[in-house]
Amino acid sequence: MRLVVGLGNPGAEYETTRHNAGFWWVENLAEAHGVTLRNEARFHGKLGRLKATGGECWLLEPQTFMNVSGRSVAAVANFYRIAVEEIMVVHDELDLPPGSARLKKGGGTAGHNGLKDIARHLGPDFWRLRIGIGHPGDRADVASFVLRPPRKEEAALISEAIERSLAVWPELAAGETERAMHRLHTGP
Repeated sequence: MRLVVGLGNPGAEYETTRHNAGFWWVENLAEAHGVTLRNEARFHGKLGRLKATGGECWLLEPQTFMNVSGRSVAAVANFYRIAVEEIMVVHDELDLPPGSARLKKGGGTAGHNGLKDIARHLGPDFWRLRIGIGHPGDRADVASFVLRPPRKEEAALISEAIERSLAVWPELAAGETERAMHRLHTGP
C-alpha cells in the first residue's frame, strides 16, 4: 500500500459520527507511528508520510466532503504516481454490524457516495477496508444514521474492529494482502 485514505467529513460537528470511521482508523495508525497529518491545500486534505516495510506510504484524510472525496484521492495518487491497486480506502460500512471489519479489493460501492466518487476518478480496483457500523433498518433513515454518533455499545464495538484491523497493518504495508485478509476475517 502506498496510499491509505480514511473517509469522513471535515469539521467538528462530524468528528464523532459513524461516517467518520475511516478518519478514526487513519488517525489511530498515524498516532501509533508518530505521523502528523498536515493540511495540504493542493491535495484538498490532510496528508502525512509513514515509513512502511515496503517503502513510504501516504496517509490521507480528504477535507472535501464525503461525496467528493475522489478529488482529493486522485490529486495525491496522480502527484505521487500511485496506481489504483496500491490504494486502500478505509470507510464506514452499513452492511456490516458494528465490530466487523472486512478487507476486499475492488467491487461495487454499495451506494457509498465516497467510494462512488473515488471510483469515478480512479476506477474501482482500489482496496477497501470496511468498518462495520450497522444499518438503521430503513433505507430512508440511512443519511441521518451515518451522520449521528454511534450508541455507546456500538462505539465500543467499532473501536474493537478498528483495533483488530490495525493489527494487520504490518501485512498490508508489506503487500501481504492475502495474509492480512485471512488474519482479519478469521480472528486472532
